[in-house]
Amino acid sequence: MTFARPDHIRDVDTLPRMPAWVTSTRAETLEDGAFLSGAALNHLHLVLGREEVPQALLRDRLALRAAEACVAFSGRSERAGELRDAVHLLRPGDLPGPAGETYHIWRRAVERPVSIKALGRALPAFEPGQIATWLDAGKGLPVTRAAMVLEVVLREVPRADLAALILADAALAQALDWEHLVPLLAAGPKRADLRKQGDDLRLACHRALISSAIEAVRQVADLARRAAHLKAVAPKLRAKGAGDAVEMFLTRDAVAPSALPLPDRAARRLCDRLVDLGAVRELTGRDTFRLYGV
Repeated sequence: MTFARPDHIRDVDTLPRMPAWVTSTRAETLEDGAFLSGAALNHLHLVLGREEVPQALLRDRLALRAAEACVAFSGRSERAGELRDAVHLLRPGDLPGPAGETYHIWRRAVERPVSIKALGRALPAFEPGQIATWLDAGKGLPVTRAAMVLEVVLREVPRADLAALILADAALAQALDWEHLVPLLAAGPKRADLRKQGDDLRLACHRALISSAIEAVRQVADLARRAAHLKAVAPKLRAKGAGDAVEMFLTRDAVAPSALPLPDRAARRLCDRLVDLGAVRELTGRDTFRLYGV
């Protein structure tokens, strides 16, 4: 006997895939880069508009990827697991350290709609007026605007890679009429690319956005399937506060049991139950200080 798949699972299966000619072609010239990045971003734009996409969860997952890249740019060795620990296992009053702070900044940058106030909250070292001036420096089409913002910030503050990449992604989001910043630029380029200027920098940005948009579309498909499964099993959860806990999993890359709105033992039992149901994964491989995510 076969059973029909629930509508929300079938809807996820209909998410369009990135065209093969985008994923298999390398941008050798500025014209090629502009064409391919435009196609990749247009496809990502269409996918992001789908109702079944867990938008906040996707942004938080991409923020982790961007933070990992920025930490590597600074010469540090922390990877995704260590960044998760630095943020999600932080005790009240403790400081996250340089790598953890980078992740904190990216998370703050994506959690609220793009605005000068929100960017100022994420980047408190810079005055809101300065942030607005830098964003206004971007002109033209979306990737060109992002590249111009990246170039002007790094020209004025040469070591501000993190701020420059966040503001470049903010300029891109504004140009594409996205409500939130979606971390794309940081994970694509090499550190040497950030020191380029003019057309060389624009080509590097096109290439970075092609690869990052392809990865973001892959993440969308994966997270949409996982989120749909979590929603499907949620009615089986009987713990008081389980609904709020599920919502946390649907909006955060990783969750510590202690962060859930349940008593400690009940929170751990809920996480184990969700793992048994295949709805979340344990992310650390440890027996203690565990983190869970969709």
